Amino acid sequence: MRSLICLLALLCAPALAAPPATVKSRPLSELAIHPQREASAQAVSLNLAKLSAELAARIDSIPVEPGQRIAQGAVVAQLDCTDTRIAAQRTQAELESSQARLKLAQLQLQRSTELAAKNFISGDALDAKQTEVAVVAAEVRLDTAAHAAARRDVGKCTLRSPYPAIVEARLAQVGELASPGTPIVQLWDTSRLQLAVQLQADDADRLAQSTPIFDSQGREYAVKLLRVSPALNPVSRTREARFGFAKAAPAPGSSGVLRWRDPRPFVPADYLVRRAGRLGVFVVRGQIARFVPLLGAQEGRPAAADALAGDAAIVTDGRFALQDGMAVSLR
Repeated sequence: MRSLICLLALLCAPALAAPPATVKSRPLSELAIHPQREASAQAVSLNLAKLSAELAARIDSIPVEPGQRIAQGAVVAQLDCTDTRIAAQRTQAELESSQARLKLAQLQLQRSTELAAKNFISGDALDAKQTEVAVVAAEVRLDTAAHAAARRDVGKCTLRSPYPAIVEARLAQVGELASPGTPIVQLWDTSRLQLAVQLQADDADRLAQSTPIFDSQGREYAVKLLRVSPALNPVSRTREARFGFAKAAPAPGSSGVLRWRDPRPFVPADYLVRRAGRLGVFVVRGQIARFVPLLGAQEGRPAAADALAGDAAIVTDGRFALQDGMAVSLR
């Protein structure tokens, strides 16, 4: 009798089993969103230079004004170099004199060599002529170097911009006596601009996979990631990232917002459910619903689902009644 009851129970069990839950699903690749991120950013120049006088001279002119854009090589200051030019002329004369003496010494050495071959002069006299040529040749080299230095000083009378720039400030006045090291103008280098951004550590690791845009004063600029500092700011707990401008660039000092899309797929908040105190999604795997917790998921906010494959079947309808391991049928 007992065996008969057990047999009847086994035969009736399939009829009593709950039917599969009917659900709808969509691939993660179709419903995923990529939230927009943003961070404050500023265009900075790698060079903010103070051009200084290298000579002691009176300032004749400063032909640039603050805010003016200038080309590379543009004159930014002119010094009175009358004394410097006179010194250059003096070294030129000294060089010409030593060159003339060298030419004479070489001619005398040539004649002495011919006479020595005929035994008309002693070997000591020939040695003296050779020494004289060597001494005068050394004087020529010395005068050549002195003249080159004097000409270089003349070139220092005109201060030129070393790069395309924007004049930040005039630091001296026309008529003042400048000494070596006196700053005259301050320039922003516009040829080497970068974008400096302070990023949260997590964003810094993923930014290389996105296409960021810098928005400043209503204009957008394409930028490219150059590097992310490995150092963490001890106060803000952020890392600095540097970007280069792909084409056009804003003026140095321009501030704005860097915007980019998170490269990770996010599940919209509507599809999140809570099971056993954790938020996640149900994924259909072989007609079975599996609950997949999403790390860091928060109520009412999209959750990162980078741990799931793009073709993962996310349950969109019928998810609230599901439990992990339930059989499902798709409709």
